[in-house]
Formats: sequence, C-alpha cells, structure tokens
Amino acid sequence: MVTTRTPTPNHPLAPFFDRLLQGDALLQDTPQNLVEVVGILKSYGVVLDAYSKNLIYIADNQFFVFFPFFKYFNGEVSIGGLFKHWWHDRINFEYAEYCMKAMFWHGGGGLDAYVDSPAFRDVTEKVIRAKFKTNPFILTVHKAFPEFLPEQMRMMAYYSGLGQFWRVMADTFLSLSDLYDNGEIRSIPEVVAHIKGYLVDNATKPITYSVKVKGQVYDLIPKSAGLTFLVDTAIPYVEAVFFRGTPFPGTVSYNAQAYQIPYDQGQFTYGALYADPLPIGGAGIPPTLLMQDMRHFLPNYLHDIYKKNFRQEEDLLVQICESFQKSMFCVTSAAIQGLAPYPLTSEKPEEIEANRVYLEGWMNRFVKSRLLEVNR
Repeated sequence: MVTTRTPTPNHPLAPFFDRLLQGDALLQDTPQNLVEVVGILKSYGVVLDAYSKNLIYIADNQFFVFFPFFKYFNGEVSIGGLFKHWWHDRINFEYAEYCMKAMFWHGGGGLDAYVDSPAFRDVTEKVIRAKFKTNPFILTVHKAFPEFLPEQMRMMAYYSGLGQFWRVMADTFLSLSDLYDNGEIRSIPEVVAHIKGYLVDNATKPITYSVKVKGQVYDLIPKSAGLTFLVDTAIPYVEAVFFRGTPFPGTVSYNAQAYQIPYDQGQFTYGALYADPLPIGGAGIPPTLLMQDMRHFLPNYLHDIYKKNFRQEEDLLVQICESFQKSMFCVTSAAIQGLAPYPLTSEKPEEIEANRVYLEGWMNRFVKSRLLEVNR
C-alpha cells in the first residue's frame, strides 16, 4: 500500500511525499525549526496586521486619488508622522503594494476574472460618473482613454482583496504564537494543523469591496459575486508570491536578449520559496523591506537565537529570511494538505492515485525551490 502512494523512487523529492501523507510538514520537525517558525510568524503577524489595515484604507479612501502622497498614513497625517515617514521610522507599506501588484499582474482565480466582468465595469462606470460629475476634464480624459480609470479600480479591488486575505492570516499567526506561549503548540505538524484549520474555517469567507461617493455606497464586489477567501485570494496569492514573484532588479538582466527572465510568466521562480536569502538586505530587493519590518517585532527568544549565531546581528536580515522561508514552507504544507482532492490518509486505491498525481505536481514545482536547503 505504501509503495502505491509514493512517486517514482528516483524523484529528487520522493521523501517529502510520505511526509505529507503522514500529516507532517515539508519542513523537518526539530526544536530549532519550531522556535524559528513560531517566532518569525509572530513578527510576521504583527506586520501583516499593519499591511492589511493600510491596504484596506487605500482601497476604501484613496481610489481615484491620482497623487496619493498620504496613502501610507491611514488618514492620520501629522507633522510628527511626516518626519517619521521621511526618516523611515515606519512600516514599509511599499512591500504590501509589491505583493498586491504581483497578484494583480499574475492574475488567476475568481477575483481576476470578476474585475474584468461586465458587472464590475458597470459599477465602476457609475463610480466614475459620481466621483467626477463636476470635473469635465477627467470625464474627457476618461472618454479619450476608457481603460485608464477602470484599471485603477481593478487595482483597488486587489488592494482590498489582499488586505482581507492578510487580515485572516495575521489573526492565524498571532493566535499560533499565543498557543505556543501557552504550551499548546509543541511541533511543526501542530503548526501546520493550526494554519490548515484557519484556512479551512475561513475558506468560504466572502470577499467584498464597496466604496462611498458623496454618501452613496457602490458595491464593486458584492457578496452575490461569490468570491471567497480560499479560492479567490489565498490560492492566487500563493501562486503569485510564494512561487512566481517578480525578478529582483539588480540580480538579473531585464534585457530580452540576455534571456535571463523566462518568457512565460508561468515559469517564473522568483517567489518566497525560491529566493536566495543572501541578497536580502541589498538595495532594490523588495523582500528586504519585509525583513526590515519583521526585525522590529521579533520575540526575544528568537532574537536571542540570532545573536548567538556566528555573525550575530551583522547578517540579521539574512537570518530572518531563512526563518521566514521555513515558515512559508509550513504555510504551503497546510495549503497542500487542505487542497488535496481526497483525505491524504485515504486507503481507497483510486483516491490514493489521485492524491499521488496531485502531490507529484507540487513536488515537481519544488525541485528548484529551497526545500532541501531549509531542511539541512
């Protein structure tokens, strides 16, 4: 029975099939890994909480603001806040926008389809007419370039969608930390089970988006559209941010003749599961912003571990990135287990075969990832 569950023996990641089928994670269960994963997810949860609030604020209040100088202030602009912003004593919301734009560019899922639907376009047109009723210049621009303003609203829908997704994930990771502090999380499989539970419990949570113009509410994505958390935001996010990502400036050539960037977006491997931690901390590398944000919220027990390493805090961002990759393989494990066509513990031959094909597809994508490195 076991042999029918496993892939071809010479598959480079064959051992990970059995690990997933047994309810384990892609990441090895060790005390060190547990501390790193829970600690980094605690920090990540705090950051995601801030990212989520800002993305939703922008979607609700900054739509059709063509020069949004104060979009990162969540409506609380002050002289002190401006100085903190200029001094960079703040959360790097630019990284949240980077992830949003990666999702928007790669597309996929119901959200991507719905923002191109006639229903979304019709409501967008009403919002445009209401917003710029007394602005003939913008209405003239809209007539000359009919896709410009609707494209802005499509992007706003992604701001809101990602913000709602991250709201759930922030709660997931912060509650995980609380359980760990209370002694209720003692292993990596328990971490995966906790994340999987939140994904399943929120799978059908509606994704909606409304804006208000002059007191009138416009439902750009009504509940009746049927968009939900798991299928329409979580899966496209994993695809766009965990796997595909976007090429980091300065690490590869954008020259088409150099052939350093795949022609097909589906072949991109610039996501979190593939990224080399060493460039983290370098200028122009988007995840550097996330690592900088997380360093401010590290639990003491995790920070102490980093201080004991050979370089101590000299390569702190690299160490944070390594822990973060470990945690993302745990999140991916939860997603894989939750999306399996049949329970991975099934004993029915046809279900075993379907799960085998399903897992083999995932394993093929992990061949060039850092799965082996994080388990060394």
